[in-house]
Amino acid sequence: MGFGSLADSMSEPTRAVSQPSWFGQPRGLTILFLTEMWEQFSYYGMRALLVYYMTRQLMISQEKASLIYGAYTATSFLTPIFGGIIADRWLGNRRAVIVGGTIMAIGHFLMTFDSLLYVALATIALGNGLFLPSLPSQINDLYEPQDSRRARAYNIYYVGINLGGFLAPLVCGTLGEFYGWHWGFAAAGVGMFLGLTVYISGGKYLPTAKRPDAQAARAPANSKSTLILLVGIAIAVTVFRGAYEQVGNTVALWAETGVDRQVGSAVIPMTWFQALNPLLVFLMTPLLLSRWKRRTEPGAMRKMATGAIILALAYSLLAGVAAWTGPGKASWIWLAGFFVIYTWGELHILPTGLGLFARLAPAGFAATTVAAWFLATFSGSLTAGAVGTLWSSVHHARFFVILAALAAGAAGMLLTMDRSSSRIETEHAGEPAATR
Repeated sequence: MGFGSLADSMSEPTRAVSQPSWFGQPRGLTILFLTEMWEQFSYYGMRALLVYYMTRQLMISQEKASLIYGAYTATSFLTPIFGGIIADRWLGNRRAVIVGGTIMAIGHFLMTFDSLLYVALATIALGNGLFLPSLPSQINDLYEPQDSRRARAYNIYYVGINLGGFLAPLVCGTLGEFYGWHWGFAAAGVGMFLGLTVYISGGKYLPTAKRPDAQAARAPANSKSTLILLVGIAIAVTVFRGAYEQVGNTVALWAETGVDRQVGSAVIPMTWFQALNPLLVFLMTPLLLSRWKRRTEPGAMRKMATGAIILALAYSLLAGVAAWTGPGKASWIWLAGFFVIYTWGELHILPTGLGLFARLAPAGFAATTVAAWFLATFSGSLTAGAVGTLWSSVHHARFFVILAALAAGAAGMLLTMDRSSSRIETEHAGEPAATR
């Protein structure tokens, strides 16, 4: 399907609930799942190499590399605000996904040239601005408002994110670490093009769309209470991500220098540990959904606060291990155990927050509201980059305690919003579909 055939069906989609299902969900969810899987393959593939590439190949200091890493990840989640507005008002979600994905693929290939590092990072961040909010904002319109499958659809979609993230370090990381960094970056570019191919080929399973100008003209504004709630959640998630985002930064550095990766005569590649988190997401998500199905499912804020507390426990484990081993190296088993706890916490908070922002989005502003969720990732990544600069000057055990405190603080902030969140969600669920 080319751009011409997409022109009459851009932006805010109408619901496609009558289509046949795959795996008990609308077929469109599978298309969005697979598209995001390949996009995340490209993102995490490049991210798995970035700090190592800067410190080893380009000989950039650790402090500067951490700042560049934080600035890049932060910018990647700032541009979606502008991309979401462009998608909602002019391009439409489908065209924004295609244009943004193409720009991102070009950026990944530019990473194969040492002299173009900053140009490549800027290009990826620019394309990500169009792509990132426009894909998940289509999920909501695959379901009727009262469809019980809708809230859990974001957990399923999150598996797609992490399946790509699991494959990325194994493929891109291995190519980069053993055959040359540029081979890993090129593989990331190929993954992005595969995602675009899936998306364009499966367009018939996605909802048809109305023109963005008509939607924007009649879209209602968010209520004041909803806006206050979303801002409060964004602030809490900013604090949470100050700790969460260290996995690709300082935790990756600890895996290189503070962990004994020897298994018999072999050594586990340091980039492979970054595949543990997405693999565990893939394995743990069915367990979590089954647990929620058997019991009374907690509200969004309680889910998210629980996730932040669990993450605090994960970093407390690393603090204890680092204090115990001192200048020596810890067994890789401790790092694996950290990822188990870390991932269980992540599953409670991140897909829940994404789904909440999408459900509370007013008609005509789906991509923009989802982009606001990623704006919290922007501010959180900046926080993480700043916190990461302490790594070289603070004892590692103390550093991990700081991360645990950040996660625990975020949990407390989220719990204070539990009542207002429950009330606002109930109000939105009761609105007629025509006003949403």
